[in-house]
Amino acid sequence: MVAILAILVGILAPSYTKYVEQSRESTDLANVRTAYGEMMADINLDGTDPEEAKRTVPLKQKINDWQSAKTITIAGISHTVGDENTENWVGIPHAGGNCEISLNDDNSVRFTWTDGKESDGKKDPFDMKENLMGPLKDSGLLDPNGGTLNVSSAFNFELDSNASTPRVERIKQKINDNSLLKRGTWAYLGHGKDKTKQYLFWTSVDVSTVDEKTEIPVIIYRADGRYYVSKSTTAKREGTDIKTPYMTIADHLSPPGYQEITDKGTKCDSLQEAYDVYVKKITEDYSNFKDTLPKN
Repeated sequence: MVAILAILVGILAPSYTKYVEQSRESTDLANVRTAYGEMMADINLDGTDPEEAKRTVPLKQKINDWQSAKTITIAGISHTVGDENTENWVGIPHAGGNCEISLNDDNSVRFTWTDGKESDGKKDPFDMKENLMGPLKDSGLLDPNGGTLNVSSAFNFELDSNASTPRVERIKQKINDNSLLKRGTWAYLGHGKDKTKQYLFWTSVDVSTVDEKTEIPVIIYRADGRYYVSKSTTAKREGTDIKTPYMTIADHLSPPGYQEITDKGTKCDSLQEAYDVYVKKITEDYSNFKDTLPKN
């Protein structure tokens, strides 16, 4: 009898565990949908600023990713297990993690699934929820009707933070004080129209203080919502059209070249994860630059 019971338990236990996990996921989805509705009510009915109306929902599920269905739909946004990140859906649910609900610049909803580590009392030195493409978009430089400075028709634009140009100054005016881009060195690079070929490169290193062809760690954000941590090589910009030579985060490349650097890096689901990977990388592999990390 004991042997028979043991066999039955062995057979039924996985099914029961799956059932319990599916129940947890159903609860999480219901909570996220409720929080989304509350956020939109605050924005549309009460006039609350979208930044202040953001919601964070703690997850009850105990297994990473979805077990109950292949495709999940919330507020008209669908995402299938195994799909890449999009502008509306970033990451996967984690055991004990969170779902952060916010609005993109175009007022579409964005669900960001994190592992919950950002809620351990640590204060980050900048806004982990910012849209890193926001300053470029808000500058109007990608708008075909944005005047003579727009780069919407460019096959390969290069907008380096150390360049003293009207385009770069316009971007800097749109960077918030708590932004990652207020520290270190950055560059917006890529194609004027194709979001899969638009990149932000960032490093905590002030490249104006290092030599040309110095290898540095970088966080890369692609405009279609993907994060990576990789490495780049500094370069010097000089020539007849440049009054004052300056150092950059990367050499003259094209979108395929930016993607090559990206492909060599570590893929991350969020800015929080990318920054944590970056900190580990700079501490272990680039210890001469660890003092460039922003302080909490």
